[in-house]
Amino acid sequence: MIAVLKRLIIVPFGFLVAVIVAIVVLFTLGSERITHAMAGRGDTSIREIASLVQESLLLASALTVVPAILVIIVGEVARIRTVYYYVLGGGASLAAVPLIARVGEIGTTSLPGAAVWQVFATAGFIGGFVYWMIAGRSA
Repeated sequence: MIAVLKRLIIVPFGFLVAVIVAIVVLFTLGSERITHAMAGRGDTSIREIASLVQESLLLASALTVVPAILVIIVGEVARIRTVYYYVLGGGASLAAVPLIARVGEIGTTSLPGAAVWQVFATAGFIGGFVYWMIAGRSA
């Protein structure tokens, strides 16, 4: 009984901390990409920067946390304790955000640029690792 109560507290706490860390990484890497593009350095175009900003604003919607929650639910139910599952699951769930954000848009056939995928996946990898450190190791 105590173990169940402990999991009911630690899982949401771990998820909340992982989300906060992922958002910080997302905006830090995003602003770094924007700075390099504005200064003319790097391989990021202004179009990719605009796409990154648009996708970042959509991150706040409730729909974008669904993949991350699914990764956590599967990990908890299956009692997966490996770091690889949570890191790759976190990266995949955040890398899916640009695609999820485009669902329902009419006339959009292009995919986001490489900079968008890199920033979102990196933030997801780090968020998954943070969740594993807090709650995933003892799933």
